[in-house]
Amino acid sequence: MGGPKALLMLEGETLLQRAARIAQAAGCEPVTAVVGSWEAGALDPQVQLVRNAEAAEGMASSIRAGVAALPGSASAVLILAIDQPAVDAPLLRRLLQLHGSRDGTAPVACAYQGSLGIPAIFPARFFPELLALTGDRGAKPILLRENALAIPFPEGAWDLDAPGDLTRFTR
Repeated sequence: MGGPKALLMLEGETLLQRAARIAQAAGCEPVTAVVGSWEAGALDPQVQLVRNAEAAEGMASSIRAGVAALPGSASAVLILAIDQPAVDAPLLRRLLQLHGSRDGTAPVACAYQGSLGIPAIFPARFFPELLALTGDRGAKPILLRENALAIPFPEGAWDLDAPGDLTRFTR
């Protein structure tokens, strides 16, 4: 992408600012943004910024950094990435509602492309497993193994991986 995806602009804000704003609008608290060594830009002061010194490792290191930054009282974590431009606050609220309606013990995920993925909610009992992830893999194996509760989100397949993806999405 020629630089950090998080700093790409969409509708007047960076993808990082957008993701943090959407999480806040959905009622997530606290909101933590995990970033690499690059300058993250202006974020709402209520968003906790966590620097991931191991960002070159891949997605697992960001998950570990975010989970490690959670307060000890956290009962769950909602994981989302900045490169899914179709994610919005109503989607996150539906995930939170489903999580709360099932006593909060099962993971909740989005369903797209015949599988489960992020955004997803993991109850605290999965924190040790999330903290043990390695490499450029996320937590999808946990979602699949646990038969996570799912919300259909076909737009979840739209992600930003190549320079032209953002232009195609905005059309």
